[in-house]
This record gives sequence, C-alpha cells and structure tokens, in this order.
Amino acid sequence: MMQRAESRLYIIGAGFAGQMIAEDLKRKKIFGTVAAFLDDDKKLIGTEIDGVPVLGPIEAAAKLIRCDATDEAIIAIPSASPQKIREIYSILKSTGFLHIRILPSVSQIVEGKAHFVQTREIDPLDILGRAPVIIQLTESLKYLRGKRVLITGAGGSIGSELARQLLSGGAERLYLFGHGENSIVSIYRELNVLQNEGVGEKASVVPIIGDMKDRAYMDYIIRQTRADVIFHCAAYKHVPMMEENPVAAIENNVFGTKNLLDACLKHGVQRFVLISTDKAVNPVSVYGASKMLSEKLVLQAAKKASAGQDFMFVRFGNVLGSRGSILPIFMNQIKNGGPVTVTDPKMERFFMTIPEACSLVLKTGGVGENGRSYLLDMGEPVKIIDLAEQIIKFSGLEPGKDIQIKIIGPREGERLVEPLWLEEENPQPTKYEKIMQLKNLEMDDEILDDLLEKLSPVCLPPKNDEDADLYRDKKELISLLRDAVPSLDAFYEETKDVRIDRETNLTKVTL
Repeated sequence: MMQRAESRLYIIGAGFAGQMIAEDLKRKKIFGTVAAFLDDDKKLIGTEIDGVPVLGPIEAAAKLIRCDATDEAIIAIPSASPQKIREIYSILKSTGFLHIRILPSVSQIVEGKAHFVQTREIDPLDILGRAPVIIQLTESLKYLRGKRVLITGAGGSIGSELARQLLSGGAERLYLFGHGENSIVSIYRELNVLQNEGVGEKASVVPIIGDMKDRAYMDYIIRQTRADVIFHCAAYKHVPMMEENPVAAIENNVFGTKNLLDACLKHGVQRFVLISTDKAVNPVSVYGASKMLSEKLVLQAAKKASAGQDFMFVRFGNVLGSRGSILPIFMNQIKNGGPVTVTDPKMERFFMTIPEACSLVLKTGGVGENGRSYLLDMGEPVKIIDLAEQIIKFSGLEPGKDIQIKIIGPREGERLVEPLWLEEENPQPTKYEKIMQLKNLEMDDEILDDLLEKLSPVCLPPKNDEDADLYRDKKELISLLRDAVPSLDAFYEETKDVRIDRETNLTKVTL
C-alpha cells in the first residue's frame, strides 16, 4: 500500500534484507522516510546505517515509538521462524502500529537482493505453521536457465507463486497458461511490476488464454511454444463443487491432463511436473479420483517417454492461503463478525505455505527422474479448530467471546484425516531436504485406457447417437468411477446415498 510522503517507516531487522529495503526506499522517495531500524543484535544497536539509527532491543525500542496512523513497520527478517514473526507482530500491534508489512521468506530473496515491492501486508500465513525449509533458488533453478517454461493454471495460487519464483531462474521465456482471463492478467501485470523493480531476471513473460480440454489447441500450444519444461498446476479442485459437477472434474482434470501429456510426448517436452494432492490417496471424492487418475497418466506417459524426457508428479497436502482454502474463508467470516465454521472438532490437515511448497516443487522438477513419484514432507497435521482459534487471535479477537466457532459437520467428499500416502507407497527420504520418493503404484495400461474409453462418451462431445445418450450422464460417470476406484465405492456405499436424483440426473450436494 502506497504511503504518503510524511509517513515514517520502521524496518525491523538491520541485516542485509533490511538494508536493501532501506536503500530501495531511499531511491524511490515516495513511500516515506525510514526513521529507524529495530534489531536485537547488540553489535548493531546504537550504530547508524547510511544515516539511519539502529535501535534495540526490538521490544524495548518499539515501546518508545509514538506512532500515528500513517506510520508503518516492515519486518525484514526473511530467515525468522513463524514463532519469531508472531512475537514481533505482537510487539508491534501492542505499541500501536496499524500498518505492518513483511518481506517474504529467504527462499525468495535471491543473491542478497530484496525489494520493497516484494513486501506485503502481514497475514496469518506468516505466524502459522512451521519454519520453512530454505531453498537457494539461484542454485536449484539452474536447470531452467535458457529454457522455455510453461505453467498451466498460472493464475492460481500455486501457479502464480511458481511464476514469481521462476523470475529468478534465468528462463528464456515464461508462458502463463490459464483459462481465466482475469487471473492471468493479474499475475502477468504483477510479474511485469516485479521485473521493472529489478526482481529476478529479464525473461520474456507471455500470457496464454486457453482450455486444456481442447485437445487440438493443446497440441498447437505445445508445438508453437516449444516449451522445454512444464509445471502442470491447472485443475478444478474445490471438492464440494466438483461433487456437484463430477463430469466437469473428470473432463478437465483427467482428459485435460491426458491432452497435455500426449502433446508433451509428441513434441519433445524435456520435463513435465504434475502438481498432485493428498486427496488422490484412496480418494473418496470425484476430485480426488480425478487427481489419482492424473497421477497414473503421468506414470503411463513416463513409460512412453523418449530419451531426454522426464515425467513425474509431486504430491503434497493443503497449502495455507490458496484460493478456496480455509484461511481466506475464516478471515472473511471473522471480518463479518462470525461465526467461524469448522466441520468437525477432530478434522485435521497437513499444511505448508505456498512459497515453501513452490520452492520444493521447483527443486523437485530439477532433481526428479523420469517415472518417479515424489512427496513433500508436510510435517505434523494441524487440527482445523486449532487453526481457527489462532486466526481469530491474530485478528485481535478472542475465540468464543468475540467470535464464535460453529461446528457444521463434514461436507460431501470430505474425511476427517487426509493421508499423504498409501502404506504400499512406502515413502523414502531423498538426499534433498523435505523431498521424499514414493514407490510407484501404476495402473495397468489396458485397465487405464479402458476406463478412459468408457469415460470418454460421458465427458467429451458425442461422436454418434449412442454417445449422445451418455453425454454428461452423471449416474454413468459415478458408476464407472466406483467400479474403478474401490475407496470411492466404499465411501459412497457407506454414505448410503449415491447423491444422484434419478429424474434430473443432477448431483445433490450442500455446500
């Protein structure tokens, strides 16, 4: 947020990142004046850096500041743990700062360069979860130097963060592929601003609007772009919504992925990385089944790959702050006065921040091998109700007093615990921190091809009158998926409700 010229800016952290931010602000002269650094380092306290005093320790110094509504604090300690950030945030709030910004994690600070444009308003992401693994982007992205990189779903939470980090990879071209015009425009403009401010390298950024479901178009795009590396993030992924629209989920997530894989095999794409999800493990939802089948398609494509081609998938759990995730939902509920809705007190999930997940995905894309399955180490699971309480407290409110927590029961396709792997997959550590390798559980090629052939007339435009009778038939789709995916069949049987209205042929799901 742009500040008026009279604003006083206090930078928390007088290390390399804080100093770079101060230099950047001094050059721009439009955001305000850096009044002081605050730091706990006894060697720095009492000194000056380029004429700016270093005050400390942070807690004691903050209490002496008489800030007004225009003053702003910038936390510039990218290596700090969430616990440390939480402590600093609490100090700043208690001393009256209304505007608190933060610099992203050190994994996004490349070659000692930090820019004010990279800062953002602090949010619960910065004080929740674990300390992220540190990935040196410049080193881990060497495999992308001079390459043409295409991101599907580039306007989404994961795709857009991959794009931000890829600015530092030295790619020749960065293709932003997506179906939603607004989201692609948004990340395209953001990357241009970042580049203009000196962030990353001068890769050519090219936005592409298209639909993965269009097989001929996907073949055309891969041929024309001559993409070397593809990160496949695009998917319909809102579980209850996909339970209402199961044909769309399979059409986009399965057949769209198949279209993309076939084009990559045909046109010599060097590396293909599918972003997968814990919901693909013993799936109990149509979305989960679609991602499980996508994993199987990647393993099948790997067997068809030519020399120099590597196809792999990376699976992980929930990411904090993604669109449609619980964090923005909770924040919106709090803003509206509550209640915050939690499905079940026992429900828990594995969580990782978006920047950490993307850094690890990019790392895996470089070190991964053809036909391998990878899993990101998500740490320990977190109870959703505990997360709700922490977010309420972050907002300066008290759970149960200022904001109520309401238990509403699980939604369709949800389970209390999402496993990250099957026992048979037996995850093993690699020599790369937080990246594990799974034992492949492939689906027989004939069975997979037969399933897609049966699903095709349901999902794809009819070729004849017989296909026309099956087109968009949800009952047929659910029946085929239940036959092919035992865990899905067991879940439907357990609920004793196939969720299909036989007259309207529409799924009945309450969001």
